Amino acid sequence: MRRLAILLWAAVGIPAQEPLQSTASFPGGRLVYFHPAPPPSTEPRPVLVVLPPVSELSAVPAYWKQWQDRVANRSWLVVVPWGEFQAPGFWGDLITRLAGTLVDDLARRLPADRGRLYLVGEGALASHVFYLASRAPHLLAAGLAIGGDPKRAIDSNRLFGANTTLCPVLWLLEPSASPVLERYDKRLRAAGYRCEARSQQDLPLEKALDWLAAQSRDPFPAEIDCETGNLEFARCHWLEITKFDPAQRNDVLRSTRVLPGAGGYLDLGGFGFDPAAPGPGILVVWLPPGYKGPLKRNDRIVSVGGRAIKDAQDYLALMDEAEERPAAVIVERGKERLRLETRILLARREETATARVQARFFSDTREVLIVSRGVGELRVQLPAFWAPAQFNWNGNDLGRLEQPGCWLLSPAAARPCG
Repeated sequence: MRRLAILLWAAVGIPAQEPLQSTASFPGGRLVYFHPAPPPSTEPRPVLVVLPPVSELSAVPAYWKQWQDRVANRSWLVVVPWGEFQAPGFWGDLITRLAGTLVDDLARRLPADRGRLYLVGEGALASHVFYLASRAPHLLAAGLAIGGDPKRAIDSNRLFGANTTLCPVLWLLEPSASPVLERYDKRLRAAGYRCEARSQQDLPLEKALDWLAAQSRDPFPAEIDCETGNLEFARCHWLEITKFDPAQRNDVLRSTRVLPGAGGYLDLGGFGFDPAAPGPGILVVWLPPGYKGPLKRNDRIVSVGGRAIKDAQDYLALMDEAEERPAAVIVERGKERLRLETRILLARREETATARVQARFFSDTREVLIVSRGVGELRVQLPAFWAPAQFNWNGNDLGRLEQPGCWLLSPAAARPCG
């Protein structure tokens, strides 16, 4: 009877339960995350990592249960991390390090299938999905952005379409959010960013989860393509850029950067608003913990620098074309009308110079062809089922690599790592 109960438990996935809380350290801080108890079977299971749009740690278990109920008919492990990534100041590569730490720590506790790891971000956290699919495509099989927009990811100047060739993003939007889609879809497409935007009315969440389930990550894909401006985040599946060399030009490999606007923002401290919400102005719906600025939740910013703001999209358009300057902001707070003196600041652009690498393994000739721009050295993991393989980099014959494992490549030679 007990064996039958276990089989039924495994057949329907993970039943309703209280999540366990674990902690892992990573460069820059600690990560707390909630996850199910280890299942009785050690068979690897898909993992759904959901970023919680809640402001209190105490609210995370209920949010975890909500998503656990949504996948109750699937054998998925639901994981909800908690950290300062909710705050606007917590952005960029700290979230990338956090993701790497989570994946490694999770694999030690649960039978996680690394080839079927999916990331979900709602609302203001949707931008993290767009960012991580580009910055760390070797970690994810796919991403699901629910609402929100990719603005902060684009404004980082680190969003590259090439990196999403094997890590697509599904973007679910309310039917009323068509102005948001029109604003960003063209830029994503121009850079080759692999994003499928769908209306939540046409594609309900259950179907979106089916879309995720159809995606998987191959640790050794035969074709790869990546671009980066930072050696700390230069992994491209089975290949990693270890040295830049700007002298190594290749005009064939253009940049796949998703071009940002001016990146203007108000110097009022971090605040969040719904980019699809109607006007007038923008409604402040979120403030970070410990916020010290002049705004309050439910404030409505209706004018910036003497210009009336129609709605959120009008505000974003203004910020995309802004210049750094002082600006008076009019805020409606209930029946009050406040004037705040502040400045429009512009985002600092980093990683203006990038390197890009493409590689392909030909199974019939057992040859690996590599084409790159701005790369001086590569670290390559050669799997046993490819070895031996002939390597050619930018037209230079590097010879036949007989043994599987790690190899360091320069434009002129190849040697084992170590």
